[in-house]
Amino acid sequence: MRRLGSTLACGVSLLAPLMVLPASAWAQQADRDVARQAAIHPVSTAADMRLWLSRVPVTRDFPPDFETMLRGQASLYVIEMSTAPGCLPCGDLWTKLLAFRGRYGWQVRTLGPDEAALRSGRLGLPWVGNPVAWVRPLADPGRMVPIAIGSDHGANIARNAWLAARMLTGARAAVGVRAMSKFTGIVGVRAPVSSNRKGR
Repeated sequence: MRRLGSTLACGVSLLAPLMVLPASAWAQQADRDVARQAAIHPVSTAADMRLWLSRVPVTRDFPPDFETMLRGQASLYVIEMSTAPGCLPCGDLWTKLLAFRGRYGWQVRTLGPDEAALRSGRLGLPWVGNPVAWVRPLADPGRMVPIAIGSDHGANIARNAWLAARMLTGARAAVGVRAMSKFTGIVGVRAPVSSNRKGR
């Protein structure tokens, strides 16, 4: 009981500096947390993933130069995605990227979690989910545009890759960003960490 009391006292003392924050700061943080939770859709089953994807609008209208530009610039760009073992949306996005590669000739690769976290931080993304996909020029590893945060429909991925290529070659970024679909945020549920060392 004494240990519980000291733990509680320690917790209160740690919270005390936070309690002097203005109410508006708490409200802003709460708004950000609500927005983040609304934007992330963890799934653990294929049925859950299909349900979330069924709610995502599919791009149906494409510009006249869409196919020509994607095929013509295949040698200039690569799509890289983060992934995690056992992540259903990662496998779904990877399958769609392979279909994109087969149709348009672009390279696709996977990234490790450290590189994915570094990229998300550099671009100011509020979280690192699995999967996240980026387009970058093969000749310039430092420039990239996110095209998927969570799995998405193949048509939306292709449209976002087209927009990313345009942005990376000088199209006004604001126009490209506005034209991209909202990222779905359909991510995998992380497996719980076992406390049993024998089970690891």
